[in-house]
Amino acid sequence: MLESVEVGLVVLDLDFRVQAWNSFMENHSGITASKIRNRVLFELFPDIPEAWLTRKVDAVALLNTRAFTSWEQRPYLFQFRNTRPITGTEDYMYQNLTISPLTGSNGQVEKVCLMVYDVTDTATSKRALERANEQLAKLSMTDRLTGLLNRGTWENLVDAEFERFRRYGQATCLVMFDIDFFKKVNDNHGHLAGDEVIKHAAEIARNNLRQSDSIGRYGGEEFGIVLPETDAEGARVICERIRESIEQSVVQTTTAPIRYTVSVGLSQLTDRPKNHMKWMQQADEALYAAKKSGRNNVVVFG
Repeated sequence: MLESVEVGLVVLDLDFRVQAWNSFMENHSGITASKIRNRVLFELFPDIPEAWLTRKVDAVALLNTRAFTSWEQRPYLFQFRNTRPITGTEDYMYQNLTISPLTGSNGQVEKVCLMVYDVTDTATSKRALERANEQLAKLSMTDRLTGLLNRGTWENLVDAEFERFRRYGQATCLVMFDIDFFKKVNDNHGHLAGDEVIKHAAEIARNNLRQSDSIGRYGGEEFGIVLPETDAEGARVICERIRESIEQSVVQTTTAPIRYTVSVGLSQLTDRPKNHMKWMQQADEALYAAKKSGRNNVVVFG
């Protein structure tokens, strides 16, 4: 029964010499029981974490009680290749491990038994579910077309930056920009071409920002950027760089190459706005002024 069971069974003495090694272990390791008997386990499996396993076995022997480790704590003890057809996506076999004390006739623990359970199917399913949940969480925070933060998530960051300014007083700027004459793009070239232009604007803006900056799609063809630890002049330089990059580029769509421009408004936060919505209103007023003054430019609020 021990030879046919689909569980790895290894008996070690307290010096980690192998006393028993069943068929499961032979099949997955490629090492026969006769070859490994009385050999120190770590000599043939140098990848096994020796200090960790020694602590576990010492505790089992001292307390004369079992110890259990799941794949979530340590994916595997023996680095066996995954040979299960259902879970072929994983490189290695995920394992649960039970370490049991074996006592001699005098009642003292003389050996330990390692039972190695192949839980690759369970582990793979759980990992796939976790990845799916992570992706769903990401999708709930991002705009599907551009991959930028969606409006709700971005507005929460604006609120957080507003509160950070009230606490620490560091310079920070808010930027609102949108695509000039975007309706004409849709009317002349179609909505798919319009989507390409929106994606292009998002990519250009993102590529010209720092890691600490936060950009979101506010709605339609309008975008917002939070520039922490940045004064109005520093923000204006960043915005001009984005504006010029867009002006000088061409979007190759399926209908025709499209050139376009953006108008940009920005507001450095002061003590005047009572909340983050008022701060956003200031940036929006600067954007309106940029539109009114001829478009394709950057206007600083105030």
